[in-house]
Amino acid sequence: MKLSELLKDKLPAGDATITGLTADSRAVKPGFLFAALPGTQVDGAAYIDAAIKAGAVAILCRPDAVRDIAGIVWIEDPIPARYFAYIAARYFDCQPEMIAAVTGTNGKTSVAAFTRQIWEHLGYRAGTVGTLGISGPGIDRQTGMTTPDQMTLQSAMRELCDAGIDHVALEASSHGLAQYRLDGLNVSVAAFTNLTRDHFDYHGDQEAYYYAKARLFGEIMAPGSVAVLNADCPLVMEVADICWARGHRVITVGHHSGDIRLLRQRSSDIGQEITISYQGDIYDLTLPLIGSFQAMNALMAVGLVIGSGGDVGKSFAALSYLKAVPGRMEQAGRHDSGARIYVDYAHSPDALETVLCAIRPHVGHKLSLVFGCGGDRDRGKRKIMGEIAARLADRVYVTDDNPRGEDAAAIRAEVMKGCPEAIEIGDRSRAIHAATEALEKGDILLVAGKGHEQGQIIGDRVRPFDDRSEIRSALATLSCAIPTKRRVGS
Repeated sequence: MKLSELLKDKLPAGDATITGLTADSRAVKPGFLFAALPGTQVDGAAYIDAAIKAGAVAILCRPDAVRDIAGIVWIEDPIPARYFAYIAARYFDCQPEMIAAVTGTNGKTSVAAFTRQIWEHLGYRAGTVGTLGISGPGIDRQTGMTTPDQMTLQSAMRELCDAGIDHVALEASSHGLAQYRLDGLNVSVAAFTNLTRDHFDYHGDQEAYYYAKARLFGEIMAPGSVAVLNADCPLVMEVADICWARGHRVITVGHHSGDIRLLRQRSSDIGQEITISYQGDIYDLTLPLIGSFQAMNALMAVGLVIGSGGDVGKSFAALSYLKAVPGRMEQAGRHDSGARIYVDYAHSPDALETVLCAIRPHVGHKLSLVFGCGGDRDRGKRKIMGEIAARLADRVYVTDDNPRGEDAAAIRAEVMKGCPEAIEIGDRSRAIHAATEALEKGDILLVAGKGHEQGQIIGDRVRPFDDRSEIRSALATLSCAIPTKRRVGS
């Protein structure tokens, strides 16, 4: 492909045949365009010489990085990451006809997954891109990121198109939005689930965190699109002014107000019974998902489907067929006493509080919690999460999450400041086994923080680790031990 075809609106002096694109100098091959993108730790401009040596024929960079080197076509842009997203979109040249994006602190994965399930119930070929990877009929692969980089994301869009998938629900993380990974996507409808404390280690403060997410509605979506907003969250509703200015249609979802309103909610053995109102109609439904917050996630998904043109009645009816998302309030096992064990990805203060409050109505005796905090992340939330655990759980086990480059014991000590009566067991496997062994009839155990993750990051290594597998192992160990104890006592 000619470089002039990729650029269109920014024709440089000269042209070249482009055989590929990359922002990684190690991946450059002859004929490539190299995007020298500024990063938080390294600046891509430092690798321009290496890219040219490897065969790059065109360089995208900031104006101050341009040099006079024969045979190289220079593309200047003050925000090269944003322009690279548009180049990648033109290079892969195919996106599903309907793209829904979900942003917010919590609920992105569940809302995206539920949106896909509802679309599929309506007969569409649908897929998702996010924390759980790139998924659709015949496609299932991991990317390791909530929102993939520009090249991976646009390549995924092409892959989904080629598989005949016409509807895609995408998770839009604050990192991805701040780093311009979603620019160039034809997003038609987007949801903002909530906004609470998270990722301050990257954004610095709440205001910067909010504006990163607001980019989805103010810059990425074309004017006249559809926004689905959580009416229960005042910070989310602040984006309504941006939507008005852009001419977006707004669908609000909430308990006390909203276009889609949750009127009644009652826990049941299989999930919950809910009553919803929309445009004067009332819907009484069974939602087969445990956790009161899951109702809001499901209704945000309905809002996205309605906003994308889906049939209203069939969309609400589809809620009764929803399945739990891996690692999101997922039942991972049942103790011999009948006590249930769940895993959830909750790793922020608000998420932990929400999931503990949601699970409490289902507890007949005691609520146990196993959790920790990740290393190289916002340290300010550690004591806060400890305080939440102490206040809302009956038994608390503080363990390691993903220590990364920090001292694991030091992380636990910061968490323990908020819950000094908690049981500290650094080894996550031992903590899960201890908590499982202590369960009694009517108890519920929540193992929080890692959810679907298949590894634990310690230093620069990722060792295989799955909370669900550890729970099954603990239950199997107990099941084998109990008959032996009975024989001895007879």
